Amino acid sequence: MLLFFILGLFVHFVFFGSIFDIYFTSPLVHGMTPQFTPLPPPAKRLVLFVADGLRADTLYELDENGNSRAPFIRNIIMHEGSWGLSHTRVPTESRPGHVALIAGFYEDVSAVAKGWKENPVEFDSLINESKYTWSWGSPDILTMFAKGAYGDHVFTYTYDADSEDFGAHDVTKLDTWVFDKVKEFFHAARNNQSLFSKLNEEKIVFFLHLLGIDTNGHAHRPSSREYKDNIKLVDAGMKEMVSVLEHFYGNDGKTAFIFTSDHGMTDWGSHGAGHPSETLTPFVTWGAGIKYPQKVSAQKFDDAFLKEWRLESWKRQDIHQADIAPLMASLIGVPFPLNSVGILPVDYLNNTDLFKAESMFTNAIQILEQFKVKMTQKKEVTLPFLFIPFKLLPESKQLNIVRKARSYIKQRKYDEAVSLCKELIHLALKGLSYYHTYDRFFLAINVVLGFLGWTSYASLLIIKSHFNLTRGVNKEVKKPSHLLSCSCIAIGVFVAFFLLLQDCPWTYYIYCLLPVPIWYAVLREFQVIQDFVTLLLTVPPSYFVGYLLVFILGIEILVLSFFYRYMLTAGLLAFAGWPFITQLWTRAKSISLSWIFFSLLLAAFPLMPVVGRKPDIFLVMGAGLLVLLLSLCVLTSLIKRKDSFINEELLLHLFQMLSVVLSMCVTYSTHSSLRKKQGLPLLNQIISWLILAFSLVLPLLSPTSLFERLFSILLSLMSTYILLSTGYEALFPLVLSCLMFVWIQVEQETLQQRGISCKQKVTSVRFTCSTDITQFRQLYLDDVRRAFFLVFFLVTAFFGTGNIASVNSFDLASVYCFLTVFSPFMMGALMMWKILIPFVLVMCAFEALNPNTFVFDGALFCFILQHFFFLVKDYGSWLDIGTRCTHSRYCLVIHRRVCLPASSDLNVFHSMCARHVKVLP
Repeated sequence: MLLFFILGLFVHFVFFGSIFDIYFTSPLVHGMTPQFTPLPPPAKRLVLFVADGLRADTLYELDENGNSRAPFIRNIIMHEGSWGLSHTRVPTESRPGHVALIAGFYEDVSAVAKGWKENPVEFDSLINESKYTWSWGSPDILTMFAKGAYGDHVFTYTYDADSEDFGAHDVTKLDTWVFDKVKEFFHAARNNQSLFSKLNEEKIVFFLHLLGIDTNGHAHRPSSREYKDNIKLVDAGMKEMVSVLEHFYGNDGKTAFIFTSDHGMTDWGSHGAGHPSETLTPFVTWGAGIKYPQKVSAQKFDDAFLKEWRLESWKRQDIHQADIAPLMASLIGVPFPLNSVGILPVDYLNNTDLFKAESMFTNAIQILEQFKVKMTQKKEVTLPFLFIPFKLLPESKQLNIVRKARSYIKQRKYDEAVSLCKELIHLALKGLSYYHTYDRFFLAINVVLGFLGWTSYASLLIIKSHFNLTRGVNKEVKKPSHLLSCSCIAIGVFVAFFLLLQDCPWTYYIYCLLPVPIWYAVLREFQVIQDFVTLLLTVPPSYFVGYLLVFILGIEILVLSFFYRYMLTAGLLAFAGWPFITQLWTRAKSISLSWIFFSLLLAAFPLMPVVGRKPDIFLVMGAGLLVLLLSLCVLTSLIKRKDSFINEELLLHLFQMLSVVLSMCVTYSTHSSLRKKQGLPLLNQIISWLILAFSLVLPLLSPTSLFERLFSILLSLMSTYILLSTGYEALFPLVLSCLMFVWIQVEQETLQQRGISCKQKVTSVRFTCSTDITQFRQLYLDDVRRAFFLVFFLVTAFFGTGNIASVNSFDLASVYCFLTVFSPFMMGALMMWKILIPFVLVMCAFEALNPNTFVFDGALFCFILQHFFFLVKDYGSWLDIGTRCTHSRYCLVIHRRVCLPASSDLNVFHSMCARHVKVLP
């Protein structure tokens, strides 16, 4: 049995890991030759200002008095440079945004599995290609590029990470620190000959990362006075920086300036997804090599921003965020970043047509080099007769386009050359994507075969245990034929040899070989399959088709609920009406009324806004008061019911109630302190962490009776959940727990109606009771319904208050009782615990349900998992990517829970397997 359990865990972990190995491998390649424009660049140096978290509309629009919040930038737009919108590609986060800006490619999707590590994959960047780079700002961003650069030509100046405090009185100090350090730097350079000579070299970069706007946006929302005042401060600081630089270099006209943002921000202070407020960022550039403002009479765009911003007369040129890297490389004459997929926006350049054509040609060759390397790598590890090249860009076409473009440049047909180079770039990018996903379908099929095999095997165990297929018939257990064993061995050897010839990674062996032994185990149980099919054939066809359609409909409703939260409401409304079509309503009206009431109450939550968008501290306080009121009622009931109420039990209940009171006080106090910009009080922080720690231990000290243990778990988890709540979601676990307890009573009642004896009443069931193997019974349709209820409640627990699929999409205010200094791993862990608390409540109820039902609800919803495996995608926002990953991961957790026995069931399951099946060798 232990071997079976370990194998089951291994299969589930393989499936989970395959999602990242198949969909989220690095698209980057290495081994390309650097490409640069063979003409003198217009600028000697580049200054890059990045205002983290700055929305385009907040910068460009006029305030209520008709004045600009950024007069310096608006003056640049009207008199000195060019401007437009930078369309960022989701995920709209700081790391991928800066990678796109400086390296020219959109964040390696494999980083979704590696967190916020510095350079999870090596890549080239503008900073690496520069002769010298000086940067000031956040340690989270600057060190990422410094450690990825070759040599010692990159110099970073960062403030302490603890300065990134969302609860600080004034976070604009993050920006003023940068401006002050830059002024000090240039002042000191005049007295440092070595530094002075470096600053007068060509191909140098100054990078100023300004984090204050993003921090104020998270803490106070983009509509706040703090956010808008920070924009004014940045605008004034940039004006001063430009003056300092021009003065230092004697106004030589060889400095190019770029001002932009890595991402925007939603109205509720978050980013990571694809809302226009997150993906539209400002882009303003001026100085050496940049076109001056161009006045136009009319411009056509799909939006109405020009009129809103009163910039209709100044030409707007939108670009993609990755296009900024080749633009910067072209301005200072350094090689284009090797991994860049950006397309040079030639319309921004104030240079000769020859320079523009040569720069675009260089851009095309640089991307074509990546395509060639990717194709070569794939060709080398694929058998010649199996290799399928990218048909739209064969080698002959590559040579033809390159020769033709070079010929156009020689003939001074620069526009034709630029157009041809853009065509080559688009084809090369399609080819890169083709070779990157070359093995995806092959691997996905193997993984699904393995998982379907495991699900089939687990299902066969359940069928053998709960269906008396051979009753009254004496049959000998047939040993598997040698032909089956030899066939599986031969298939395994062939697959291994096939993978060895192609020099495949070791993970390919796991994905491709795992289905072989699993399906061997399934085919060994052919007699069980045959008997079960015979049993199904005895069912009337109309009944069978009807049950099958209901089964499929239920699964599809569950799948849709992952994407449309209102489907949860529809399901809960159906649950509320379920007692009326059964005998439950006539035999247990009080239980039925409770079931209907809490089902309807829970159905309201999926219709509410996603958590974090409309915080309300008074709803959190209300949830705490309801928990205390319920606690008093329960405590009174227990005292009356028990003849001798142990003092230790009473103290435990009172201590847990005190924890809830403390949680309410800490939450309100922290909210008030942060609103007054007084930061997170240390005492509040200490109490919060203590409550979290005690909440994990106290339920273990409670009595083992079902009612008291469940209620102790609820109190402990609610004390933590209140600390992590910002609004109505604080009520969600309370309502869910009430429905779960009613569900336990409902299931006991339905078992009694079917004539199945229950040895224990709900109030007397103990978690420590052991289940006798003789109590396992034959499956009924009610068990299918029970399994559906379980999975539906698990889905509701996870998505009831919002489709929280990524730690990058949550509201930071949820963790302010624990910490306000930016710490992605700690904040992510706290948020994950908040998401899991309702899940834990449902699973505790299910564990309490098992002693009464005596049945394993397994392998029913594997089809949901297969849905989501093929819906996973490696593009879009962290929210979109995370949603698909989380759906598969979440279904995997459910499937593992229902297909594998819990630790408390191991002995029972071991007995069952020893009695009915042979464990896999």
